[in-house]
Amino acid sequence: MDPLLTYRKECAAFFDALATDGKAPLVFGEGPHPHPVLMLIGEAPGEQETLQQRPFVGKAGKNLSAFLETIGLERNALYVSNVVKVRPTKVSAAGRLVNRPPSREEKELFTPWLMREIAIVRPDALVTLGNVALQAFVKDTVGQLHGRWTRAVVAPPSGEAFTLPLFPLYHPASVIYNRSLSQVYQQDLEALRDSLTAR
Repeated sequence: MDPLLTYRKECAAFFDALATDGKAPLVFGEGPHPHPVLMLIGEAPGEQETLQQRPFVGKAGKNLSAFLETIGLERNALYVSNVVKVRPTKVSAAGRLVNRPPSREEKELFTPWLMREIAIVRPDALVTLGNVALQAFVKDTVGQLHGRWTRAVVAPPSGEAFTLPLFPLYHPASVIYNRSLSQVYQQDLEALRDSLTAR
């Protein structure tokens, strides 16, 4: 059986057993494996991702399309996933279910599963989007490390740890809320594109 399919079944069974208020749908990564050029790691799925059962669709998908256009890669060349596989939600003041950042408990529960996923996918390199994804590997913030290559230790729960090249980026959504980051983000994308071309 495909190891990624086994992984998904075991992950779903683990979180189904934890669920106390109904099963929350998990959104798994997608893309070529093993050895895609990059594995892109976001924070968590949103509403559209949960409905369509695919990472980075809806508004996030538009962000991803712009990202790919800048670095000159097709989506089918990348493996795309999130740290947390379930949509973190809260009830807004207007009574609507809206997205929220993942809690520490959610990140702690899902990070070992992310490490196992990376060990199966074996990308050539990782690109993290935002602090949640970056801090699955290091304590530093995106503000400290963005726009240049570093190394990530991937430590699956079983099996040996290994390192991969890691390129941290701000989350594309952060540019929407903080327009002053847009130039920095563009420069970082161009640096990533140039480094991939030079490899």
